[in-house]
Amino acid sequence: MSSKTRLHKPLIAVVTLGCPKNLVDSENLMGVLKAADMNVQHGYSRKADILIINTCGFIQDAKEESIGAILEAIEHKKHGRVQKVLVMGCLSQRYASDLQKEIPEVDKFYGVNDLKEIINDLNFESRHELYGERLLTTPDHYAYLKIAEGCDRTCSFCAIPLIRGKNISRSVESLLQEAKNLAARGVKELILIAQDLTWYGLDIYRKRMLAPLLSDLVKINGIEWIRLHYTYPAAFPVDVLDVMASEPKICKYLDIPFQHINGELLTAMRRGITKKETYDLIETIRNKIPGIALRTSLMVGYPGETKMHFQELMDFVCNVRFERLGVFIYSEEEGTKAASLKNNIPKLVKQERADQIMMLQQEISAEINNAKIGKVFNTIIDGNEGEYYFGRTQYDSPEIDNEVLIHAAGSELEIGSFYNVLIKDSAEFDLYGEVTDNI
Repeated sequence: MSSKTRLHKPLIAVVTLGCPKNLVDSENLMGVLKAADMNVQHGYSRKADILIINTCGFIQDAKEESIGAILEAIEHKKHGRVQKVLVMGCLSQRYASDLQKEIPEVDKFYGVNDLKEIINDLNFESRHELYGERLLTTPDHYAYLKIAEGCDRTCSFCAIPLIRGKNISRSVESLLQEAKNLAARGVKELILIAQDLTWYGLDIYRKRMLAPLLSDLVKINGIEWIRLHYTYPAAFPVDVLDVMASEPKICKYLDIPFQHINGELLTAMRRGITKKETYDLIETIRNKIPGIALRTSLMVGYPGETKMHFQELMDFVCNVRFERLGVFIYSEEEGTKAASLKNNIPKLVKQERADQIMMLQQEISAEINNAKIGKVFNTIIDGNEGEYYFGRTQYDSPEIDNEVLIHAAGSELEIGSFYNVLIKDSAEFDLYGEVTDNI
């Protein structure tokens, strides 16, 4: 460690863009900095000496947001509010050479696996024993647990394998240890994430290990909810459903991106699943886990998507009635199989189709929520704002799903605690309730 570092500890601000997987990367970086006795915080600060931007490069909108954040940081540097600007993450991994030419004011660009290099370049001692302790940015009671990095899937539209590389699973032992550490810090809800949870273990154990991992995680004292994000539908491991059905700690919630339902497009997208197999899988999931909340993401505007293809997708949403649903507009990504396809859909048409699906989903969500009025749900309190406490049931993930709103007047609820909440009213994407002793 240099003498300058000993005399002055710069404030390092880390700004995270993109998905929870990026957030975990930022938390790991900040954890190392904190363990090295450095001043670090999440989010931009006018007092920051060094600004690190963790970028996303998944689709065009994400790229534009990341570039905008970099340019804004450069403006702060020009006006002397920031001494250094460092850029890491997916956008930097994918376009480092181009970015260096276009934005030379950035002090350095790093890829997605350059944590140690960042630490070394900041002139802090990079010791092995400092690694592993994350600085959580989420509320104290929940945290993301990233079980693998990269992806072996070959979806024609997705650039993630080009950016993140092949799937690399973490060992069961390392995950259980991290989960125990998180529980000791007060974490009650683990949200499992990866590019594809269902692929977990194939690289290091030569078999799918998500179900055994879940069976071990539920044994950890202090962990009360376990939630699954990003599960791939093709060849879905049914043993995972059996564990979910038998273990009350595992939320009746599954994030499973189907992307489309038309057979031609599923083949073109290289999704590895047919229309019939999709419907059969959904039936199997709901039969094995009654009452489960299914979250999916769909894509509109894939090259060659006709009006009939889109109507088939609308019918799919009507038939299945997903509890949670998001829509992506197809974004052409260089280097992907789909980038060479013709018959691109006009941007306005893509946006209209996305809007139509979300309007339909809004109606479905309103009906599903209305059916919950008069029922009691175990609810974890995430925080309070204005006149309401806000929390979630097991059927909702933080930031992206429904919230349960409880009037703060006359109530003193503990953040991170569970309460039985009677639902009194509902809206398209929110529930309104009051704490009750009745179950």
